[in-house]
Amino acid sequence: MLERIGNFLRLKAPRKDEPLVPKPFPNGYAVRKNLSGRKQVFSKVFRWRLPDGHTRKPVSVEVVGSFTNWEKVTLTHDSARDTWDVMLHDILINHTHHYMILVDGKPAYDKYNDGLAFPQGSEEEQYQIMTDKGPRVFILFAQTK
Repeated sequence: MLERIGNFLRLKAPRKDEPLVPKPFPNGYAVRKNLSGRKQVFSKVFRWRLPDGHTRKPVSVEVVGSFTNWEKVTLTHDSARDTWDVMLHDILINHTHHYMILVDGKPAYDKYNDGLAFPQGSEEEQYQIMTDKGPRVFILFAQTK
């Protein structure tokens, strides 16, 4: 019966051997177990938009953080929403992660961050931004309820 309903809605049922890809929740999070089944992980959409009043589009927008081992991940431009975004998977929960958004290779403010933290270590120091209270990096709280 479910197969017939899926056919009616033109949905394709996932095969048993392929992993389910989580659909993001409205806040950009989706929690699931990683493929090894040992630790819980979640997926997060990182999104950046040109600040108000700016019209020059950047050449590149990237995210870098503790959940990527400080490797740069490129955000793609969505011309319909005029945003740059990427969904990252397998981010460990019950951790506080540090990250930065890079626009044309330079740290940029992320209005969707969970807070600010002191940079810890050389990886974080190279991506820090200056605030009224000194250098900071962004926080991503990966907590469960």
